[in-house]
Amino acid sequence: MLVSGLLLTLIIGFSLYTYLGYPAVLQLLTRMRRSAFHPGEPRDLPRISIVLPVYNEAAVIAGTLERILALDYPADRRQILVVSDASTDGTDDIVAEFAARGVELLRLPARAGKTAAENAARPRLTGDIIINTDASVRVDTAALKALVAAFDDDSVGVASGRDVSVSNFAEQGNGGEGAYVGYEMRIRDLETALDGIVGASGCLYAIRADLHMHPVPEELSRDFSAALTARAHGYRAVSVPEAICYVPRGRSLHQEYRRKVRTITRGLATLAHNRALLNPLRYGLFSWMLFSHKVCRWLLPWAGVLALAALATLALTLPVARVLLAGVCVVLGLAVVGWLWPQGRSAPRIVTLPTYVVAGNVAVLQAWLRLLTGRAAPVWEPTRRAAH
Repeated sequence: MLVSGLLLTLIIGFSLYTYLGYPAVLQLLTRMRRSAFHPGEPRDLPRISIVLPVYNEAAVIAGTLERILALDYPADRRQILVVSDASTDGTDDIVAEFAARGVELLRLPARAGKTAAENAARPRLTGDIIINTDASVRVDTAALKALVAAFDDDSVGVASGRDVSVSNFAEQGNGGEGAYVGYEMRIRDLETALDGIVGASGCLYAIRADLHMHPVPEELSRDFSAALTARAHGYRAVSVPEAICYVPRGRSLHQEYRRKVRTITRGLATLAHNRALLNPLRYGLFSWMLFSHKVCRWLLPWAGVLALAALATLALTLPVARVLLAGVCVVLGLAVVGWLWPQGRSAPRIVTLPTYVVAGNVAVLQAWLRLLTGRAAPVWEPTRRAAH
C-alpha cells in the first residue's frame, strides 16, 4: 500500500507539473528574460514560396487558392506551389485552371504522404522564405507579412503562425479541441518570450530556405522537425501572434482521434531522430522545454495507466481511494458516452470535454505502441474539416 501511495503521489505531481507547473515556470522565467515577440512591419519583402501539399481536395482547393492569391503580399515576390500527393478526385485539374494566375502544380506519381510531398517540392522552390500551409485552413490576410517580419531578427530560423480554432455553425464542432488549441498557443507565446518554441504549427509556418532544404525522412513530421532543425543549426523558432491561421474544428472526435494517432506517431519518431537536442549540457533551456512540452505530455498517458492501477490497489483498503476511483470511473463513463454519441448531434460539454481528454490520451498510447512495435504512422490523410 505504501508503494502504491507513493507512486500515486509522484504521478499526480508529474501530471500537475506537465500541464500547470511547466507553464507557471515559463511565466516566471519570461519575466526575467525576453518580452513578448511582436515583429511589426518587415524591413523588406523577400521572395517567398508558399507550399500547399494536397490529397483529394477537389471540394475546397479552388476556394483555398482564391484566398491565398488574395493575401497581402506582392504577386511578383511570391511563388505558389501545390504539391498533389497523387490525388484521384480531380484536384489536379482544378489547380491547373489557376496556372495563368501563377499557381504551379507538382504531382507525385504515387501516393507517399505529406513529408514526401514536401521533400519533392524542394527543388522547385525559388523563395528565400518558405511558407507551409494547409488546404483546410484560412490564413489571415496580413499573416504572410507578419511571418516574414519575424526574420528581420537574425536569430529566427522558423516563424510559426497562431492557430485560432473556430466552429462552423452549420455543423457541430469539437469544443474540447478549441480549448486545447488556446492553451497550446499560450504555451508557445511563453516559450517564444523565453528561448523559442519546440514545434511549429503544421497549419501555417515559415522557414528560411536553407534550413528547409535539409532532408527530413518521410516517416517524420516536417513541422516538428523544422523547429528542431533550426535549433540544431543555431537558430530559434518563434510563434508570431499576428500571423493568424483560422482552423475549423474537426467534424468528429473519431476524425480527430485518427489525426492524433498519426501526428503523434510521427512526432515520437521525429523526437527520437533528434534526441540529441534533449542534452541540457549542450542546448540548455531548450532541452528542458522540449522535455517538458513534448516528452512529459507523451509519457503522461502511461503514468495515467500506472495511477489507475495504484488507485485500484489503494481502494481495497482506503475509503477515500474508493471515492476517487469512482470519480475516475464516472469520467471514463462520460468519455464512452461521448465516443458513442451520434455524429452530427450536439453533445453537452460535460460529455465532450472528458471524451476529448480521454481520447487524446488513448491516442498517445496507440502512437507509442505503433512506434515500439515498428509500425509506421498511417499514411497522411488530410483532415476533412468543416467548410469555411
